[in-house]
Amino acid sequence: MIPDSLREYPAIAALAAADPPAVLGGKLHAGQVSIDIAPEKIVSVCRFLKDEQRYRRLSGVTAVDWLPAEPRFELVYLLHSLERNERLRLKCRVGGDRPEIDSITSLWPGANWYEREIFDLFGVVFRNHPDLRRLLMPEDWAGYPLRKDYPVAGFKYTYRNER
Repeated sequence: MIPDSLREYPAIAALAAADPPAVLGGKLHAGQVSIDIAPEKIVSVCRFLKDEQRYRRLSGVTAVDWLPAEPRFELVYLLHSLERNERLRLKCRVGGDRPEIDSITSLWPGANWYEREIFDLFGVVFRNHPDLRRLLMPEDWAGYPLRKDYPVAGFKYTYRNER
């Protein structure tokens, strides 16, 4: 449910009216609007905001590990309406056992690399992603380095060419 303080934003009010179950909450902090979205609705919400509310630019996607909280991972989508010069932050929480969410690359092809980076460093799987594979770490890397339970010093490798 959207707080009354956010109903003055036409795009947010329109989203809440168009798909009430999609909006779980939201807040305004330091002049920035954040909307909590049901993870199963991320593609439809992004499509609505892009097509109907003209948030045409995806300026970023990132993740946060809230270990030990559950749902553990928070996906953060940063949208920008160039026409109105308005920014909007969408947040979705996914569980830590099998973190999965639908890909938004069908809406913004540039989401490809953001989603691959999140997969590589946090282990969140993006369903229907066209090429979900590691981006920064080697293909045989064990674990996900930005998870809070990853060893601080990393895993020790033995180099094949050591003498």
